[in-house]
Parts: sequence; C-alpha cells; structure tokens
Amino acid sequence: MSCSRSRHFDRSVILLCVRWYLAYNLSLRDLEEMMAERGIHVDHSTVHRWVVHFSLELLDRFNRRKRSVTGKWHMDETYIKVRGQWMYLYRAIDSLGDTVEFFFSENRDLPAAKRFSRKALQRHGRPERIAIDGSQTNHEAIRSRDLENRLRHRSRRALKSIRIRKSQYFNNRIEQDHRRIKRRVRSMFGFKSTTTAETILSGIEMVHMMRKRQARFAYNPTPSIAKQFEMLAA
Repeated sequence: MSCSRSRHFDRSVILLCVRWYLAYNLSLRDLEEMMAERGIHVDHSTVHRWVVHFSLELLDRFNRRKRSVTGKWHMDETYIKVRGQWMYLYRAIDSLGDTVEFFFSENRDLPAAKRFSRKALQRHGRPERIAIDGSQTNHEAIRSRDLENRLRHRSRRALKSIRIRKSQYFNNRIEQDHRRIKRRVRSMFGFKSTTTAETILSGIEMVHMMRKRQARFAYNPTPSIAKQFEMLAA
C-alpha cells in the first residue's frame, strides 16, 4: 500500500489513524488530539483524507482473502444520514452472520435493489434462500436478477429458483447486524457527501468483517484487527 502522498508521516501512523477511525467511536478531532499526546502533530482533515484514500484499497485487498459465504442469506436496508438527508445502505449476511455484500444508494427503490442483488449474485454466486422483511421491492429485485441469472446460465441442468422467505421475525438477525454499523456511523455526526459516505462505509464494513474473521490469512487463523491491517497493507 503506497503512502507516498503522506511520506512525511510514518506508514504505521497512517495505518493506526485509519484503523482507529474505522473501528472505534472516535471523531477526527479525537484522533488529532490523541496523536498530539504522542508527539505526532497531524491535522484532523489529514486523517480524513487518509481514511478516504485508503479505505477502498484495503477493502479490495480484504475481498481477495474473503472466505465463501453460505447459501442462506438475510437481506435488508438501513438508513444513513448524508448532508442532513436519509439515504440507504443495502446489506446482506449469511446464516452464520457473515457479511455477504453491501451497497450504498441515495434512493430506496427497485433500481437500487436490483443493483444490490446483482452485485451480491455476481460476487458470491446463487444462494439457496434469501430472507427479507416483506419488502415487495426487494422481492421483485431478487426475482428479476434470479431469472436473468438462470437465463444466462449455460449448463444443461435447470437451475432452481432462489427461495424468498418474507418474515420480519426471521430477518431479526440482520437487524442486529445493522446496529453495529450504525453505532459507528452515529458518532461521526453525519456525512458531508455521498461519495465520502460510500467510501467510509466501505471501510467500516471491512472492519466489521475483520471482527467476524471473514478473511483467510496464512499461518494465522485468528489475527487481531491491527494485524489484519498490517497484512493487507504489506
């Protein structure tokens, strides 16, 4: 991972600030103060640039190591405030609670649900079952992408349709998982732009997956979050 843009800061300092901001309920000014106590003078806006610059790169490296998910998913969306307006984070987890996929959208509609469904299916394959909370929009999006996927499949064997189960109670697991993401976002006091929100949310989701041990690392089956950052940035 290149840190050339911030070469007057040690690489370990940059990774530490990025990790702490994504993982813990700290503000940018909290980090500025904490670094100052260690004799490192870095402006909070610089920390923000580091987070925005490195989050997507680290996530891409994480996804290359991400283990497979199960064939039973829970899919839902939650609210995220950007520029004082509510926007939407589509998310899916599997039957073990591992994160399948996520997708940030300004709108909560059929096109957004279709884009999320396509992203999840393209990256993780076809699940056996998807549980949703009763949303007709999500139901239509899954059916549409499932049909499209089956028509494109070149195998002579017919693919079974993805089973969709609608149940608010059955989908409580993902509601609990949402809370962990929103707890971190809440202390940020809202995002200033859609692009920044999408990028930082990607980093937060990555740390959440790190806590779930969703990546494979040779010779170290249970690395700490700090160690995972080091290995990804190597």
